[in-house]
Amino acid sequence: MGFLDSIKGIFSKSPKIHYAKSQSIDVMDLNPKRVGPNQHILPYYTVASVELGNTTTKAIISATEMGSGKTYVVSKEVRMTRDVRPPKKGEQVFGRTIWDVELTKEAVSEMVRDVLKGAMDKAHLNVNDLHFVVRSTGVTAGFATPEEVGVMIVSLAEGCRMAGIPNGKMTPIMTKKQLPEILQDYTLIEKLIFDGAVTGVVPPTGKEVVANEMEGELVTAGLKIGSKWTGVDYRNPCISIDFGTTLAGRITNNGEPYAKVVGNLCGLAGAVSDAVVRGTDLVNKRGGAVLDIHAEKGSPNKELAKKYAEEIHEHVIIKEVPKGMERFGTVPVNPESAEKAGTFLIGCDVGENGSDIPELEKIGAKILKESNLPTLMYTLDIVSSKITQRLIKIAHEEGIINGDTAIGITGRAGITGEKPKLIIELLSELGIWDNVSENIIFVEDGLALGASVMARCMNCLGTPKVPIGGKRNGPCILSQRIKRQKEMGMIK
Repeated sequence: MGFLDSIKGIFSKSPKIHYAKSQSIDVMDLNPKRVGPNQHILPYYTVASVELGNTTTKAIISATEMGSGKTYVVSKEVRMTRDVRPPKKGEQVFGRTIWDVELTKEAVSEMVRDVLKGAMDKAHLNVNDLHFVVRSTGVTAGFATPEEVGVMIVSLAEGCRMAGIPNGKMTPIMTKKQLPEILQDYTLIEKLIFDGAVTGVVPPTGKEVVANEMEGELVTAGLKIGSKWTGVDYRNPCISIDFGTTLAGRITNNGEPYAKVVGNLCGLAGAVSDAVVRGTDLVNKRGGAVLDIHAEKGSPNKELAKKYAEEIHEHVIIKEVPKGMERFGTVPVNPESAEKAGTFLIGCDVGENGSDIPELEKIGAKILKESNLPTLMYTLDIVSSKITQRLIKIAHEEGIINGDTAIGITGRAGITGEKPKLIIELLSELGIWDNVSENIIFVEDGLALGASVMARCMNCLGTPKVPIGGKRNGPCILSQRIKRQKEMGMIK
């Protein structure tokens, strides 16, 4: 089937879209001083997620109501990573983003401090109001050595400390007494221990398969908690796809009590669209992104958009990462480790490690010359949708997903505009699911939501009545986990 044939149904009746937009909460609900003597104080567990990405640096504060298991977003602070200050005299550059923004330990720490304090200030919260802080980064995709990654991890932690976060709020608890009294009844730390499994999934064994493995783990967890706002049971087996600047995600099987990671995604994602718009005069040639573009009224030329999307995809390579590769789509990879771990590694590239990005820039310039901004944006919607279809087609051909697999998508280049509708239409063409709409979710802030889940898992804060681990449509796996840990001698 040709590319144009594969999207012939995109103008049909709109499918049902399960979109989980971040649910907000009145920050005053987190303040016990505001609650009257006859009112019930809800047990909120408050977590800050700090992420330094290739395009944006974010601090997102979320709060999980432990009774219902639902997570709410309290506040956000988002800045462009390209605005990290330049190196000062005497500072050592330890790495760069994929857009070649130089990073020093001091500059990164200051950026992290500022976004975290910004998020707290917006919410009128202080350090004492946060129970845990999770740090992550997508910038490791552009790094070359483990030493560079190590400096980044230290920089993130130092930035949090500069914002006033003590080490105790970045490491797991040892006893339930370390939690506020209102949360102590919700920790299961006296029944089992944190054994590395997050939302019922154990990470691949051996050496790291991809540089952004933690991103894939957090995103999968975030999609699972985000699904609680939809009618879709997004548990194992599942595929998670994060369309940030770089591609992250994983595929799990339906093992119990813990599922295994049978697939990993890596390479370029939002960077594909960013490259197209940098060929226009709408954004800065260095570090410009789709996020910089403001919406413009008007109708897209959909036929022209389809033609240019096809031309763009001639430069987009999506395939199993070949053995012997050290990078794919600029991301450090280890295909040999993936094979040993039983993990199928799928990558997305533009040429070879971004070599065809200049060609995408030329196409972006042509689109605006022949048409308008709505046509350009619709082209990008088709491009991301087709990337999703190609990724999932390969995974299905390899037998690691099937009609029981739930699909979760997050990230700026995967959930905006017409992408959800187009993705559902294109996946329907594959014939894997009887009803794609009832097996797919689109979640805002997946990684930040995943940070809140990671914190809960590390501190054994569970909600057995609203499970996020286990199989789709299945029960909570708590009893199976306890049995497993006893058999392994991990607990008595």
